[in-house]
Amino acid sequence: MSVKLWGPETKRANREVLRLALPIIFSNITVPLLGAVDTAVVGHLDEAYYIGAVAIGALIFSYIYWGFGFLKMGTTGLTAQAVGAEQDGDIKAILLRAMLIGTVLGLSVIALQVPISALAFSLIGASEDVTFYADQYFTIRVWGAPAALANFTLIGWFLGNQNVKYTVFLQIWLNLVNIVLDLLFVLSFGWGVEGVAIATLIAEYSALALGLYLMRRQWRRLNPHAKPSRLLDPYRLKELLVVNVDIFIRTLCLLTGFAWFTSASASQGDVILASNAVLQNFMMFTAYGLDGFAHAMEALVGRYKGMRDRKGFRGAVVAGTSWAAGIACAFVLVWVVGGTTLINVLTGIEEVRTVAYDHLLWVALMPIVSVWCFLLDGIFIGSTRTKDLRNMMIISLIVGIVAMESLTALYGNHGLWFGMMVFMAARGVTLGARYMPLERSVDTR
Repeated sequence: MSVKLWGPETKRANREVLRLALPIIFSNITVPLLGAVDTAVVGHLDEAYYIGAVAIGALIFSYIYWGFGFLKMGTTGLTAQAVGAEQDGDIKAILLRAMLIGTVLGLSVIALQVPISALAFSLIGASEDVTFYADQYFTIRVWGAPAALANFTLIGWFLGNQNVKYTVFLQIWLNLVNIVLDLLFVLSFGWGVEGVAIATLIAEYSALALGLYLMRRQWRRLNPHAKPSRLLDPYRLKELLVVNVDIFIRTLCLLTGFAWFTSASASQGDVILASNAVLQNFMMFTAYGLDGFAHAMEALVGRYKGMRDRKGFRGAVVAGTSWAAGIACAFVLVWVVGGTTLINVLTGIEEVRTVAYDHLLWVALMPIVSVWCFLLDGIFIGSTRTKDLRNMMIISLIVGIVAMESLTALYGNHGLWFGMMVFMAARGVTLGARYMPLERSVDTR
C-alpha cells in the first residue's frame, strides 16, 4: 500500500492536519510563553537564584502533572477511536472515567505535598537560596492540582472529539490569565516568586470553570439517547488502566531525563542553573510548537484506527511528517537569528547571559533532532500502542542518562547539552523502529 505524495488522499490529509495542528500550535505557544514570562519577571530581579527557584519549582510540577499526562493523552486516543467508531456512549463514559481519576489524583497530591516536596528538593540538591524560594512556590501552587488535572482531561477529550476550537480556547485562557497575573503580582505588587505561584493557582481554577462550561456544550452535541456506556465496566476500566499506566511510565521516564538535566545543571552552580533555565525556554517553545502536530496525529490516527482505515492512517502520517519537518527547520532559523535577543529579554544578569550565549547553538539545533520523537509520540498515543511507547522510552532514558553523565564529565555544560540531544534523538530512533508493526495493525475495510 502506498500514498502518493501529491495525490488526492494526501491533499485531504494535509488539510486535516493543518486544520487541527495550526490552531493547536498557536495555543500551545502560550504555554512556553508563560514560562518565558515567569523567567523574565524574576530574571530581572537582582539575584540569579530567583530564576533557579522558579525553574526548580516548575520542574517539580512538571514531574507531577506530566506524570499524570495520561489523563490528556490517553483520553485523546480513546476518545478519537470512539469517535471513529461512532460510539457516543463510549465518548461520554471516557470523559467521566478520566475526570473521576483526575479528581482523586489531584486531591492525593495535596494530601501528600509534604513528602513530595521533601523528596524532590533532596534529589535535586540545589543551593540553599534556590531551595528556600522554590519551596515557597511549591507550597502555594500545589493547591491547584485538582484543577490542573481536570483541565488535562478536558483538553484531551475536546481534542479526541476534534473540537480544536474548545481546546484552543481553554489553553489560551489558562495561559493568558496566568501571564497577566504574573506581570501584575510580580512587577506591580512586588510579590516575587510567591506572586508567580499565586498567578498560576488562580489561572488553573479559572480555566477549570471555563472548561466545564465548554464541556457542557460539547456534551449536548452528542446523541442525547446515548448513555455513558458501562461506566464502571471492569473490561473498560482495565483498558483505561493499562493505557494510563503505560503512558505514566513513559512520561515518568521523560521527566526523569529532564530532571537529570536540571540536577546536573544545579550541581554546576547557580549561574549555570539559571542560564540553562533560560535556554530551556527555547526548548519549550520548540516542543509545544511541534506538539501541535503530535496532537493532530493523536486525533487523526486515532479516528482512522477506529474506522479501521489504514490508507487514511498512512495519509495522515505522511502529511504530518512533512509539515512537522518544515516547522522544525523554521524554529532553527528563528533561534539562530533571534536567540541572543530573546536571552537578553529573559534575563538582565550579565554572567547568566554570557553563559547562555555560549550554549545557544545547542538549542538552535534541537528542533531538527527532536521533531521525530514528538511526531511519533502522537502517532503511538493516538493508536493507543502504549506498550511500545513505554518500552522505547525506557531504552531512550538509559541511553540519555549515560550520555549526559559521560559527556558532562568530559566537556562540562556543553557535554550536558550534547547528552540531552542524544536523549531526544534516541526517542525518535527507537519509536521509528516500531512504526511499521503499528501501521500493519490498522486493518482496512
